[in-house]
Amino acid sequence: MSFEIDLTLRRGERTIACRLSAPAGITALVGASGVGKSSVLEAIAGLLRPEAGRIAVGGEVLFDSAAGVNLAPEQRACGMVFQDLRLLPHRRVRDNLLYGHRLAPPERRFLSLDEAAAFLDIAPLLDRRPRTLSGGEAQRVAIGRALLAGPRFLLMDEPLTALDDARREAIIAVILRIRAELALPILLVSHDRADVARLADTVVELRS
Repeated sequence: MSFEIDLTLRRGERTIACRLSAPAGITALVGASGVGKSSVLEAIAGLLRPEAGRIAVGGEVLFDSAAGVNLAPEQRACGMVFQDLRLLPHRRVRDNLLYGHRLAPPERRFLSLDEAAAFLDIAPLLDRRPRTLSGGEAQRVAIGRALLAGPRFLLMDEPLTALDDARREAIIAVILRIRAELALPILLVSHDRADVARLADTVVELRS
């Protein structure tokens, strides 16, 4: 499932332009801080509307300014893992995981709660609240929530930021398992070139 992205975004006074074509696997979007990498992910997810351009994933057009196509976020079948995770603080891990699952059409669901918890090794965390989790545990819960929404592809914004070495290695292993066992294409943002070298099949640099 390929990513075909050609878009122009406006963020305040800045213009962000991104063009990439990447096959299935893990694609890393890299570039200097503030260049607009996170904004590109949000545009692909449907959370930001580009000024112009085209976004297609796996041959399905999600946005095309010339053709008047702009699918709503829930129609894009995208799993988004935000840099700040955005777990619901007042809900237990179980309810955070099921949030997207309940909204996903039944035909898109490919994991149950128990399967996702086992895959990510988070079954012991299900009755805890997000504030009690370590950084690595919270990251795995956020990934689980995205997977339980039945996505066709994943977008991950700095999934390894602010983790110590052991937790970083654990999340790298999770991302590689998703590629190998679930065969979901992943577009991730990272500022760490060493992480990118280990994870990415394709690297695209976004320039200002």
